[in-house]
Amino acid sequence: MGRRDLGVQLLAIYLLFVLPIMIAALVFDIIGSARLQADVRAADLALARAVALETEAKLSDAIYTIEQMAANPAVQSANQSAMLQYFESISNARPDVNLIYRLGPDGIMLFHYPLGPGSTVGVDFSFRDYFQDARRANRPVISKGRISPTTSEAVTTAVMPLRGEDGGFMGIVATNIRLQSLSDTLNAIAAENPLGQDYQISIIDATGQIIADRNPDRLLIMLSEDSPEVVHDVLLGQEGTQITHSSDQQEWLSSFIPIPSGGWGVIVQRPTAVAFATVTAFHHGLLAATFTIVVGGALFWFALSRRVIQPLVLLTRFSQTIGESTELKNQEYRALQHISERQDQMGSLVRSLQRMEQTIEERLTELSTLVDTSKAVVASLEPDIVLNRIVEQTSRLAGADTCAIVALEAEGNEFRIRASRGLSHAYISRLRIDPAEPNSPSMRAIRTRHPIKVEDTESDPTFHLFRPRARSEGYRALLAVPLLTQHAAPAALLVYYRDPHTFSEREVSLVWNFANHAAMAIENAELYARSDEQLQKQSRRLESLYESMADGVILEDLNGQVLFANKRMWALIGRRPESGRGLSAAEIREHLLEGVDHAAELRTAIEDALHADGPQSVEWNIERDGRRIDLRLQTFLVTDSNGNLIGRGQFFQDITRDRDLDRMKDSLIATVSHELRTPLAAIKGYATTLLAKDVEWDLAAQDEFLTIISQETDRLSNLVNDLLDLSRIESGSLVVDRSACHVEDLVGRALQSAHPKPIVPPHLEIDDNLPALEVDIRKIEGVLRNLIENAIKYGDGDHPLTISARTRNGSMLISVSDDGPGIPAEYSHLIFTPFFRVENGLKRDSSGAGLGLSICQGFVRAHGGEIWLEPRSKGTCITFSLPLGTEVSHA
Repeated sequence: MGRRDLGVQLLAIYLLFVLPIMIAALVFDIIGSARLQADVRAADLALARAVALETEAKLSDAIYTIEQMAANPAVQSANQSAMLQYFESISNARPDVNLIYRLGPDGIMLFHYPLGPGSTVGVDFSFRDYFQDARRANRPVISKGRISPTTSEAVTTAVMPLRGEDGGFMGIVATNIRLQSLSDTLNAIAAENPLGQDYQISIIDATGQIIADRNPDRLLIMLSEDSPEVVHDVLLGQEGTQITHSSDQQEWLSSFIPIPSGGWGVIVQRPTAVAFATVTAFHHGLLAATFTIVVGGALFWFALSRRVIQPLVLLTRFSQTIGESTELKNQEYRALQHISERQDQMGSLVRSLQRMEQTIEERLTELSTLVDTSKAVVASLEPDIVLNRIVEQTSRLAGADTCAIVALEAEGNEFRIRASRGLSHAYISRLRIDPAEPNSPSMRAIRTRHPIKVEDTESDPTFHLFRPRARSEGYRALLAVPLLTQHAAPAALLVYYRDPHTFSEREVSLVWNFANHAAMAIENAELYARSDEQLQKQSRRLESLYESMADGVILEDLNGQVLFANKRMWALIGRRPESGRGLSAAEIREHLLEGVDHAAELRTAIEDALHADGPQSVEWNIERDGRRIDLRLQTFLVTDSNGNLIGRGQFFQDITRDRDLDRMKDSLIATVSHELRTPLAAIKGYATTLLAKDVEWDLAAQDEFLTIISQETDRLSNLVNDLLDLSRIESGSLVVDRSACHVEDLVGRALQSAHPKPIVPPHLEIDDNLPALEVDIRKIEGVLRNLIENAIKYGDGDHPLTISARTRNGSMLISVSDDGPGIPAEYSHLIFTPFFRVENGLKRDSSGAGLGLSICQGFVRAHGGEIWLEPRSKGTCITFSLPLGTEVSHA
């Protein structure tokens, strides 16, 4: 019960809020006090460091000055007249120096500046500590603080021993530095510090004696009596802060920094009550805040209970009676009446509940009507039906005389009535609204995305342009509500009244809420129409994709009936799509197995592939139009979105070219291996023979062997060059380097380089006055040489080969023919294929890789020409063309 009581919950929340604050305040007090104390110590130490740095600078300056004085010849020789002038200039430059003097090796004052009535010249100062220290030192010495007998001022002395060239002690030169100047420095630094008046700042010498202080009365007294630990630590070169106690038991915060050059120290002190005043105030402030929170919380809890919790209990009982639809008791009304008279939010809440009780029945009735109309609107996905139901239900819901929906028509870029109830046909046909119309209620509603009210068309100033239209149709009031859609065309719902009408917020809200439901219905109908159109487009796109494939495709259902087969599939079986209708997938496959060896085994393999769990493939070959075609069947499963099998698919791929490439690759490996092995064997054999140590070959034999090695090397080089040329042709990287030449020169060069050479001189049939060619001479010479060598190898050696050249249709035609056995007709279309060789039984011993004609074709096509086999009854004739006066880019 306690957890369900709001008062107990608020108390628990209050404690959960207050206790962490108090704990956080305690922790913050501890951490904050420590941090503030650390900041105070750091600030005091920084002040002491500033004083130490300033004093260190003065001492360093004094030491530098005394070192320069010791190096002066006048000081070393104790020349009084020269020292007078020199000491006077130094005194003028250093106002903190009140006396400069020179003592002899026995400590007698030889000279001092300034001169005065209290002169101590001739006085023995050898008893001074600084004189005794200087006798033992080779560097400057800083004395302890004292009262100068010459000037009667508190001073410290910077002393520099004087040494002769033999190192003998010659006395000292010294300057008395006014300690008051150091005190003035302390006062200046303290004045710059906002809390400077709270500090005691002292400079002590190496004996612990105060030589500078903001209080003149403290000069030359021993500080070690009040702060022995601080004095001891700072004179040992340490720095830091300590809490010390004076003789009167007052607590002080002491910060100290050493001054290394003089063996001195700076001590900054102030009472801890002053130093830590902020920390103490912070602590007391936190205690006061914590106490205030506790007391204020108690008062707040008392007021909250009286003013909020108890009225909420009554309001809860009141709301329960409303929700249970029971009659309210008189005592409950009287208990709440006093609260309803309050002018605060609690009174407003009671009055709101009372008004809610009165209007809840009305809202339930409206809600029921809205639900009924929404069901009627969303009952269809046809756009026209949806729009007509919207205007019908709007008229019923709003109690309006006439309703309409205007929507943008893309064709005319204007708004027209799409659906209406109660409007005349003439009004519907005439209404045209420009989207840029500024005063149209429909356009204003669409632009602002809020309802627009026209309570009287005769008095509304924004409607004056449309009054003739309203008068002709007979309406006096209008409500335009935008239909907020994303995918459908912009539209507005219009509600017309015959008489002027004041629209309440409830009416506008009710129509707008219904308009939102109507907009969703319009959006659904539009998306349905779009999705149906997109589905049809996608189906046509997929069908076009399948039809454009080079492979045959069959999609079949689980019963084996063909759902789809593309044109390529019908072409493979030699049928038109119209004549193949009604064939099952099995019947189509049977057409592809006609005349195939091992058809039964293939059927079994195909059935196994079709019923396997994953993709499978089967390969075989068929004969079509006298040509062998290699086929590969690839199967796949068709599943729905849940992975359920709904059909099967088959790809029939023509892999004839792939198989030809495989056979060509095998031929390449076999041919190249044989053609490379033959010259390499000859080269190896003859080279090994020549290298034999047990036989001496005569020059003729050596010549013969080397000639054979050279020929076989050329043969090997030609084969490699042929392979490189073929590779360039296949990759499209063959470069044509054109230059002018005559065909007679090309034929002569080709005959000269041909191997073997023709036994019988060739017969040349070259027309007169042939124009020059712009060709790559090396490549076209290679074409001619290859054709000549083939004619020599495969022709009749007793008859001369014929070389002819002539022009025709802007090209030069060059032919090479022989009277040999010729090329069988069945091989005529293959002779330009790489690695293809015709074995006719007559020239089996001829070498070659079958690349020559393929390379010739590549060279000729790179020049923009063509090469072909001329049909003839006997022998072989190969002709190629070269364009005249035509620039062709390199292949």
